[in-house]
Amino acid sequence: MRIITALSARLDGYSETTGRLLAWLLPLLMLNTCAVVFLRYGLEQGSTFMQELSIYLHATVFMLGAGYTLKRDAHVRVDIFYRQFSLRAKAWVNALGTLVFLFPLCGYVILISWDFVSHAWMIRESSGEPGGIPAVFLLKTLIPLMAVNLAVQGLSDLLRSVAVLADSERAA
Repeated sequence: MRIITALSARLDGYSETTGRLLAWLLPLLMLNTCAVVFLRYGLEQGSTFMQELSIYLHATVFMLGAGYTLKRDAHVRVDIFYRQFSLRAKAWVNALGTLVFLFPLCGYVILISWDFVSHAWMIRESSGEPGGIPAVFLLKTLIPLMAVNLAVQGLSDLLRSVAVLADSERAA
């Protein structure tokens, strides 16, 4: 059981580190957005690169931060009944939800995005706008990476649920 708990802690550490690193992009996103607004409305000039940079930064934080959000249990949840469940019942719900919903969703996202992303890499897809960021292929890569991050955290949650269920079996 110690191995399961240790592995879960390692996976949690990955999600935590990823989330903390991504958080450093948020001040950059805010500064860039303020600069875009100032340039546009204060100086009546625009920068396609800076506008797209806001999109890239936002997408990176949102997509790669999904696993961190799951780790923090900060996803939207309708828990009318869940909050009243015992620790064992919550572990069952979490384990089954991960196996039945999360893992298939992650696999599906990776599967359907693979050709989309690999084609973008093959042609080194870039912005269609003059002065835009020449790395749309990197932006599209966030799609399967999001699914991987969610699956990693889902595995950690599943292992933690298994540990809770195993401990409650031993206690009974």
